[in-house]
Amino acid sequence: MSSQTEHSGGTVYETDYDAVIVGAGFSGLYQLHRLRDEFGLSVKVIEKADDVGGTWYWNRYPGAQCDSESHVYCYSFNEEILEEWQWSERYPSQPEVLEYLRFVADRLDLRKDIEFGTEVTSASFDESDGQWRIGTDDGEELTSQFFVTAVGCLSEPWVPDFDHIDSFEGEAYHTGRWPHDGVDFAGKRIAVIGTGASGIQVIPEVAEEDIDHLTVFQRTPNYAVPARDRPLEDDDWDEIQKNYDEILQTAHENGFGMPFDPAYPTAEDKSMEEVREILEPRWQEGGFRFMLTFEDLVFNPETNEKVSQFVREKIRETVDDPELAEKLVPKDHYYATKRPPLHTNYYETFNEDHVSLVDVTETPIERMTPEGIQTSDDHHEFDMIIYATGFDAMTGTLLNMDIRGRDDLTLEEKWADGPQTYLGLAVHGFPNMFTITGPQSPSVLSNMPVSIEHHVEWVSDAINHFAENDIRLVEPTREAEEAWTAHNTEVAEQTLYPTADSWYMNENIEDKPTVFTPYIGGVDVYHQTIQEVAQKGYEGFELTESISDLDPKGDQPSLSVMEGD
Repeated sequence: MSSQTEHSGGTVYETDYDAVIVGAGFSGLYQLHRLRDEFGLSVKVIEKADDVGGTWYWNRYPGAQCDSESHVYCYSFNEEILEEWQWSERYPSQPEVLEYLRFVADRLDLRKDIEFGTEVTSASFDESDGQWRIGTDDGEELTSQFFVTAVGCLSEPWVPDFDHIDSFEGEAYHTGRWPHDGVDFAGKRIAVIGTGASGIQVIPEVAEEDIDHLTVFQRTPNYAVPARDRPLEDDDWDEIQKNYDEILQTAHENGFGMPFDPAYPTAEDKSMEEVREILEPRWQEGGFRFMLTFEDLVFNPETNEKVSQFVREKIRETVDDPELAEKLVPKDHYYATKRPPLHTNYYETFNEDHVSLVDVTETPIERMTPEGIQTSDDHHEFDMIIYATGFDAMTGTLLNMDIRGRDDLTLEEKWADGPQTYLGLAVHGFPNMFTITGPQSPSVLSNMPVSIEHHVEWVSDAINHFAENDIRLVEPTREAEEAWTAHNTEVAEQTLYPTADSWYMNENIEDKPTVFTPYIGGVDVYHQTIQEVAQKGYEGFELTESISDLDPKGDQPSLSVMEGD
């Protein structure tokens, strides 16, 4: 399917598609629907999996579950989908989220424009004709005017470079690439490496299986709050449906994309006894409502220390062995400055006789062996190793696609010192490229579908505007990019986030630059900012008809949207 666009002077540009999108998860599906069905553009989605789902296709490990409440972890743009779909539990598990995305894909007839089982291996901007050339692993090349990445923020699995990692002769799995036909745990000695969000979910599930023994290797103890998951009965759903418009509007106007606001401005002026009285009902309620009890949690160390102390006390109350409890109590970072997981019986699991903990800060992993894991003081034999070691977050998948912009500049070279973007949406030197929930946007610090909808709608409206106004090339100026990058850093430095060695800061991967990658200014503030950029004629972008018109220096007046920040 070819697309032709005629511009002033009679020049006709021909491409295979108006837009090529990479990824068929929440972002890619909605982006396809909006560009194709709302604006009538020719669109192709490239997806390396065999089905829709994105992260929910790959992350099939036992216990995989969403940590946003189901009735807001969904699309809000289609009333019929909202009415037809009913979630079964407070926090949807992986199979149900995948089923939901399949339902949406079928309901909107999206599959016909998705190329499954195909991986993008390169994407380069051709300056001779101002179009993107996208190469795939089957040897094909597609051309398009616009290139949209919808690859997710946590989609590139990462495993530390353990010595002799390939020597292990047992079964080895990463939670982010779990076998689709399941895993047999019966009677096996199993290691789980990692106690981040994935580890905290998978560990209790594995412990419940008929296994011989489970050994957890922990580098950094984590603050985890009970999810308090439960089925959603018909009465619950009736109440949600009755107030759905208001619930979704509140979520879209909230700083974290959630349908609830902090109850108290601060804990600084309260005694620890008062803080306990406030937090206990929220602890019993479970979920992120606990994290949002105090408005200044991630800004004020005094508030945070009181909340952190409360969680530490709960861990000590739950774990029977005092010495083991102390190993599970976080002491090196503030609560929520690393991703704050929700859990179901995580701490209780360590009271089981067939579960043990190895603290790798005390006895580091030295190497893998054919039989298991050698630490500094012992050799542990296993039949199976589960790597719950997380992801090359925020930028990993983007950098692995060999994306090249003007002058053959690679995105990896461009971001050698950390991501540089304008609004987390576009990159100077890479015309007509948009990154859905890219670095320097709220993304992982929000309820993702809300941020996804904001981005997809902005990008779709922008592309349609450019088409209607005979604009061939769009690129943020260098100055706009520098201003937004500086703003992102400035806002982060006003918080406690930079005090923790987290994947938010790229600290989980040794050779990545230490920078805060998401935007913490709030979904509400961010959404208002990008709307104002559009209303001002896409301020901060150069809109032209030819490559020669793009200013390599990006000289522009100061951006008014940054004033006063």
